[in-house]
Amino acid sequence: MPNPVLAFLRSCLFTLFQFVITPIFAVISLLTFPLSRLTRYRIITTWSRLMTGAAALICGVRYRVIGTENIPREPCVILSKHQSAWETLAWQTIFPPQVWVMKRELLWIPFFGWGLAMLSPIAINRGSGSKALRQMAEQGRERLAAGFNIVIFPEGTRVAPGTRGTYHPGGAWLTVKTGALALPVAHNAGECWRKNAFIKRPGLITVSIGKPIASQGLTAAELNQRIEGWIESEMPKLTSYEPDTRAA
Repeated sequence: MPNPVLAFLRSCLFTLFQFVITPIFAVISLLTFPLSRLTRYRIITTWSRLMTGAAALICGVRYRVIGTENIPREPCVILSKHQSAWETLAWQTIFPPQVWVMKRELLWIPFFGWGLAMLSPIAINRGSGSKALRQMAEQGRERLAAGFNIVIFPEGTRVAPGTRGTYHPGGAWLTVKTGALALPVAHNAGECWRKNAFIKRPGLITVSIGKPIASQGLTAAELNQRIEGWIESEMPKLTSYEPDTRAA
């Protein structure tokens, strides 16, 4: 098992790095406003790549990816397991340019929210019902046509390793509505970086990308069931927590 004192010190150093670099990129994000969406994306997501790299270098949180050949050339809807904050950073390194479906309250977070706003997310009011669905469909079609993938976490919130949340049908509904491909993604990031945990445990995260699923001819319920079935059947196959002996 990793040294808990060393893991704590490394997590402190990572947090310090995050506090120093985030305000700088928040200002840079605002300055990218006159640029094209894709140019803004490439500049702003440098922050995510730096965070992912720092997590590996400082905290020993490494990763491997299985199934990169399954990422389609055309924009798709990425439906992913959600366990930690790690994947919200790493997906911008692993996958092509993307936008996120998220609750609008995230845009109100100082510094972090500024960068999110410049990435053209689909920010919805979860309490607005059918209005949120219409917004998701309209903006989803527009983002896909502009060449962006759409990232959705069907479970809606982060779940602990070994558990399963409720797979809400909104992501599948958007995929069917736009006629896009659905790309299921499983991972075990929560074993190194748990929900709301300060300590980042050194180890190897495995990301598994499934074959894209055509949404034509399927209902949202049927597609949602297929997504859930693939992700949850894949989870036990992923490499379980592997301590990083280099951290000792």
